[in-house]
Amino acid sequence: MGFTCGIIGLPNVGKSTLFNALTATAAADAANYPFCTIEPNVGRVAVPDDRLAVCARLAKSAEIVPTQLEFVDIAGLVRGAARGEGLGNQFLSHIREVDAVAHVVRCFAETDVAHIEGSVDPIRDIATVETELMLADLESLERRALQMVKRARGGDKEAKVQLEVVDPVLAALRAGTPARAVIIGAERQKTLKSLQLSSAKPVLYIANVDEASAASGNAESRRVAEYAAANGARLVVIAAAIEAELAQLANAEKGEFLVSLGLEETGLARVIRAGYALLRLVTFFTVGPKEAHAWTVERGAKAPQAAGKVHTDFERGFIRAETIAYADFAAHGGEQGARDAGRMRLEGADYVVQDGDVMRFRFNV
Repeated sequence: MGFTCGIIGLPNVGKSTLFNALTATAAADAANYPFCTIEPNVGRVAVPDDRLAVCARLAKSAEIVPTQLEFVDIAGLVRGAARGEGLGNQFLSHIREVDAVAHVVRCFAETDVAHIEGSVDPIRDIATVETELMLADLESLERRALQMVKRARGGDKEAKVQLEVVDPVLAALRAGTPARAVIIGAERQKTLKSLQLSSAKPVLYIANVDEASAASGNAESRRVAEYAAANGARLVVIAAAIEAELAQLANAEKGEFLVSLGLEETGLARVIRAGYALLRLVTFFTVGPKEAHAWTVERGAKAPQAAGKVHTDFERGFIRAETIAYADFAAHGGEQGARDAGRMRLEGADYVVQDGDVMRFRFNV
């Protein structure tokens, strides 16, 4: 699967409550949506996608296999983490290993749950976490930059290429700007990623509100919404306490509970989908009598790469991909109807996979 989203934040913001609700939901839906715990703080959850059920119904598939994301509950960060305070070293090492971060921010007042800073201020809390990530990145990158400069002076071409990325990132970090805000050309993105900088990870803000504000948010979550918009980030508003309750209910009861709260769907479904979008992923489907299967590739992936997700032999011996857009597959009653309507296409190795493509691969090995 290979795509991971780390759940980060200060202590007592609802991080673990959110993670536990995610994993409990996955376990409860295990009949249709597989879930496995890899470590005590790592879990895989299915990405909600109504299209998969439609594909399965039209193809009379015996099994439904959704695509998944991996969520990691990362130790709470405290001020001074970059210097090793609290579980700082553990926090920073874990965040470097994920592909994106879901930053949980406390937007509720609760006297029984002490705030580590003594008061509720989500923008201050965001700044605390961001500062620690940038300080850790700055210290790490300055050390590596010295070695890169020496190698570049000695004629090392790779070091010269790395410095073209490192120099503007260092300048940004020294100015208090996270690495993700630095504009790096597409041809250098791989170099940036190889640096494993915590502040370079794409971020999703999760405003954890009180139960009464679950449907419409509150003043604090609106502040986070403004901050996220100004920084080109995504935001999901949830009440983690409600999500924990929902995770324990049967599906029939969930609908009634959501209606009573004025919600159309769970906050967890929105978190999962937003995390999926944050990672710039798209879904394609393989459909047949045996199973309807959703697969994940990064946006921009080509047909042979998609084939390789299904089986390595498919990529190695790729010839063509029989491709039907989901809208055509659904509108014409499945594969045969789409074929009869002339909506099935033969795509070659240069075809860029589109979200919702229903694909069948031709290969020869």
